[in-house]
Amino acid sequence: MEDFSKSDIRAAVAAGLITEAQAAGLLALAQERVGVRQNMAAEDEPFEFFKGFSEIFVTVGLALLLGGVLAYTVLFGNGFAVPIIGMALTFGLSFYFIRKRRMNLPGMFLAAAFGVFMSASVMLYLDNGIPDMVNGPRILGLVGMAGMAIYFATFRLPFSMFIFGLFGLLTVYAFISNDWLLVWNNFPKRLFDLSSGSSLALGSLVFGMAAFALGIFFDMRDPHRISRWSATGFWLHILAAPALVNTMAMTLYNRGDTAGYLMTAGLLFFITLLSLIIDRRSFMTAGIIYLGALLTLALKQDTGAGGGIVWVLLILGAFITALGTWWVQIRARLMRFLPDFPGKNRFPPYN
Repeated sequence: MEDFSKSDIRAAVAAGLITEAQAAGLLALAQERVGVRQNMAAEDEPFEFFKGFSEIFVTVGLALLLGGVLAYTVLFGNGFAVPIIGMALTFGLSFYFIRKRRMNLPGMFLAAAFGVFMSASVMLYLDNGIPDMVNGPRILGLVGMAGMAIYFATFRLPFSMFIFGLFGLLTVYAFISNDWLLVWNNFPKRLFDLSSGSSLALGSLVFGMAAFALGIFFDMRDPHRISRWSATGFWLHILAAPALVNTMAMTLYNRGDTAGYLMTAGLLFFITLLSLIIDRRSFMTAGIIYLGALLTLALKQDTGAGGGIVWVLLILGAFITALGTWWVQIRARLMRFLPDFPGKNRFPPYN
């Protein structure tokens, strides 16, 4: 019989044969005996969108079903009943497709639909009772966060924390600025450049730090990345990376002087190290545009015949390809070089 792989253990957890704690203990024991990285996939940052075409098929069916039920409600009921029925229906279906069948893509669709219906319910209530563009978004954000927190606590679906984070972003913007709806004026500087005087940029930074801290919390609960905790952290880092990287890098880069460009380069170097330490590529991905901008400045003298752009593409492409190809080896060397720090052993293994 062939040896079990991590995918086999994940499948056993998904099928309910073993618990996540048992799976983590089993994997830890096996890795202690044969070496931490020897039996792990070389580029292991697990992400699963769907398990097969059957999940796509079921998701299409759920979309048609919800559409039909809501259309019937609109034709023969009142407007306020539509989102309420939608919330109840998506929540009820989640018990079967998430808790019983462990289907990922239908679960993501149902979580997103639940968030949409919840938003519609709140907005309909606000239109009838509190038509306030200042307090309305705050109420919507807080109610949305509470609703998605309940959804996550009930179904433990990692993607539901992504929806939770979006409501959290709305809440931060709504409380920190009364004119956040004007974000498209002078976008993206208004949203990310702290030197522009916009409170929204401060909100982006605060949200990014909060989402990053919450993502690290979930990551440290599952350093071997075989359970839903690390998948939850993945979605939170997807939100945190653009908020943090864009706010800090754009603020420094828009200084427009040599010191600003040097500090931007230093920041990107730090972000690279941070990405390697926590073993999350999303932060590096968010910084690629600024790395490209710095390369363009450095090669500005060659832009006459388009040579500058060519060199930027070549250098940037080679760097990202090399970093992605030898990510594990580079990370292992970095982690061994760094002294012990609190939580170092709670990040993914590197030996």
